[in-house]
Amino acid sequence: MDYFNDVQLKPLFNEGGISFGELEGNFKNHYYVLSDPKIAKLLNSPEVVGFDVYKALLPATSAALRYFSEQHFLHPVNILTILRGALNYPMEEGCYSQSIPVHDISFLSCERVFDGKEIVGLDARYSKLAVVPDGTLLMGDIIASGETLIYCLNHMLDFYKQHDARLKNILAFTIGGTRAVEIAEEMTEKIRCFWPEFEGFNVAFYGGMFSCYENAGVAGIQIKNIDFYWGEKGIVDPEYRRITLSQRDPIFEKCIIYDGGARRYEINEHIGEVLEYWEAVRERSGRIDILELLAERLGHPLKISLEEWIDANGYRYLEKDLCEKLYQQEQDYIRALKEEAPTLKEIAEGRIAEFKEALNTYVSVR
Repeated sequence: MDYFNDVQLKPLFNEGGISFGELEGNFKNHYYVLSDPKIAKLLNSPEVVGFDVYKALLPATSAALRYFSEQHFLHPVNILTILRGALNYPMEEGCYSQSIPVHDISFLSCERVFDGKEIVGLDARYSKLAVVPDGTLLMGDIIASGETLIYCLNHMLDFYKQHDARLKNILAFTIGGTRAVEIAEEMTEKIRCFWPEFEGFNVAFYGGMFSCYENAGVAGIQIKNIDFYWGEKGIVDPEYRRITLSQRDPIFEKCIIYDGGARRYEINEHIGEVLEYWEAVRERSGRIDILELLAERLGHPLKISLEEWIDANGYRYLEKDLCEKLYQQEQDYIRALKEEAPTLKEIAEGRIAEFKEALNTYVSVR
């Protein structure tokens, strides 16, 4: 099914700098976009690493959990912690901040299985699972291809069925792409075959529902099913959009989040990935059209009317004045890029220097 035909972002609340809206479309489930300046900085600046990644997500997560609690979407909570990248997500602390009882916490590893050099599957080498009957399974993860999500959810569903227990619903927070919607829609249909009363998923996207590259992209160096960008299907929070386009370079980063696990726990590995990307851009810059790359990242042609732009970005529910301001900001950004005419080589060299200087506080970057 084409779940992304005419999806629109409907604002629900904006308080204390935290914006929260729901995606309206042909869905069985509920999907949301939340953001604030801390999340925008996290998504725009790969220099944000370590515990700062976790801290950046806490205020907006707490606000969203309060909303879900007020809407009676939260039943007795079982937090599913997928070891490694999912440890970035402040599920327990967010619940604590809103006086939401956590009835139990489940732990599950999910590691790639290699046959020589090829990935042949996934394996849960460690698990400590709990059952909270008729409850909410609460989780956070980065969802790109979604293989980890599918594997872990199937593992939990089997565990609940083995204990003759049911889940009421599933609440997921993600820095993720459109695949998260496809998985939630398909799994809801599957789960209702054996639990007809299953309420479904509530999925909250930090910053926006992003596109995931399906090929190497304009630059020829993107990683399929891993790298996130705004893209044609993406719908991003308007304040996050404003903050991103108030700077020249963030839109050209390799991925909106890079590797979340490495960014938090293996900073050297993260540094290597970021520098490898910008060094590749520098080397290939003469073969990459910067305006074509920008159009790819924005997800629409650079020459576009206001009304076409509103439709392309799913902003029909936004106030017209706000849309006009965001549209004009984007047009000014495009105009400045054309007039100043920086080369991708210059941008890459600047980002390499900035990144090395920023990360020297953690490790020695040569």
